[in-house]
Formats: sequence, C-alpha cells, structure tokens
Amino acid sequence: MPIDIKAYAANYFAGLKATLDAIAVTDRQGNPLDFFLGMDRAAALIRERTGAGNKLMFIGNGASAAISSHMATDFWKNGDMRAVAFNDGVLLTCISNDWGYEQVFAKPIDKFADPGDILIAISSSGQSPNILRGVEAARRQGCSSLTLSGFKPDNPLRSLGDYNFYVPANQYGPVEILHHAVCHCILEAIIMNE
Repeated sequence: MPIDIKAYAANYFAGLKATLDAIAVTDRQGNPLDFFLGMDRAAALIRERTGAGNKLMFIGNGASAAISSHMATDFWKNGDMRAVAFNDGVLLTCISNDWGYEQVFAKPIDKFADPGDILIAISSSGQSPNILRGVEAARRQGCSSLTLSGFKPDNPLRSLGDYNFYVPANQYGPVEILHHAVCHCILEAIIMNE
C-alpha cells in the first residue's frame, strides 16, 4: 500500500526539527553547553587557530567521509583556511593493508598534524575504532578536536573533543544532515565575521 508522501514528509521534517532542537554540546570536561554557545566557541577556536596558520583536518567513514571532503574543501575555498580530509582512496587502502583499518586516520594524523591544528572527527555512531584512534593521535600531536556524533548518548567519541556535538537520533539521515548543517553554520559564521 502506498504511503501518504505529504504526511510522511511533514512527519520527517517535524522529527528533524525536534532532533535539531535536542542537539547536545559538551566541552572537554563533559560540561553541557548551550547549542549556540557551543557553535560560538567552536567557531572561535577555528578562527584563532587557522588565523595563526594552523590547519583543519577532517575524518569520517562513509557518508561522514563525504561530509569531511565537502567541508574541508569549503573551509579552504570559501573560508580561506588550510583544511584537508584524510580519505583519499590510495591512502585508505595503503594504510588499511599495511596497518589495519583501525589505523587509517591515526597514521596520517601522526605524520601530518602539527601542534595547534584542529581535528574535526565525524561519526554517526561515535564508535568507529578508526575515528577514535584518529582523535587519540590528534591529542598526541597537540591538536584540539571537535567531534560530531549521534546514535547512543554514551558513545565514546562524544567525550573526546574540546567541543562535542551530539545529535540524538538513531537513524543515519537526520544525524548526517545535522552534522553537515553544524559544519556549514560554523564556516558561514566565520566568513560573515571577517
């Protein structure tokens, strides 16, 4: 039996709005922050560090890798900031083959990160071992981290960043849409502030 697309769309976007309204932000110590204050602090950190010559590094798997590529490109092209996404096919297969997929982001971060850089780690589940190890590698290199996660509220990624954006949804679509929106909003706010 066909669904009522109008009703489905109305419910979908009502759910997306409710999820947006429920995004939780915490700092490194786990203290909750107002969503918009978290956006302000993340943007200020990015402006400060990239203004001092540091770079942004983006990591993610699957659709989060696509968000990473898109946002790295937008941050350098539109925001005039040094930004890179570590998801080149050759890089991924080489590191996966030689060291295992769990090291696929940690190895390039160990090699290319400089103290003061910022890692933006995106994972819908917040449980991907390669993302978690990437954040650990960034910390070893003296980098700050911003995390974007979803699904379970106790996912491990949610507590690893200087600022952690958690989307309380159990479906990929809303989590990915809102991760993308958070990144775009931060970039556009920085650009408007120049």
